[in-house]
Amino acid sequence: MITTILRRALRRTEDRIGFAILAAALGLLVIQPAFAHEYKIGSLEIEHPWARMTPAGAKVGGGYLTIENEGKEADRLVAATAEVAGRVEIHEMAVKDGIMTMRMLPDGLEIPAGGEAKLAPGGFHLMFMELKQPLKEGESFKGTLTFAKAGTVNVSFKIEGMGGPKGSDADHSHQHDTPAN
Repeated sequence: MITTILRRALRRTEDRIGFAILAAALGLLVIQPAFAHEYKIGSLEIEHPWARMTPAGAKVGGGYLTIENEGKEADRLVAATAEVAGRVEIHEMAVKDGIMTMRMLPDGLEIPAGGEAKLAPGGFHLMFMELKQPLKEGESFKGTLTFAKAGTVNVSFKIEGMGGPKGSDADHSHQHDTPAN
């Protein structure tokens, strides 16, 4: 009965094209949440946590994401975990007078009220220390992010290639081969 109704309704080419477009749009709406890679806790929104693939034998890796604070008070990323690492540290990398420096942020990273904090190659980032396995492109792993006020949220880090996510500016950065002292 449904096929008969569809056959009658879709006799003209224009009707078929319109139906195909409608079906495709509905399909995208249905599968869109499967591609979403965002998390929310309190007034914080965490966008696309990812890690760069590592070569075999690497003991450290880098983690990146953006944290938006829609609240009226600043918050602070104070800790993180990753199932692939013995420990995770919050780091800042900077270049001054042509010299790269990297340091752990023992007090974490502030997310300003009404602002954002970008953890990206070449700047603030997570360091996955004591990797238990290489990070392979296309895979993902679980972790947590802990904030001073908002609490702890479970996230999944997608492992991207050396250039980072498509359309990102991650290729203007560096790769950690050894931990900083």
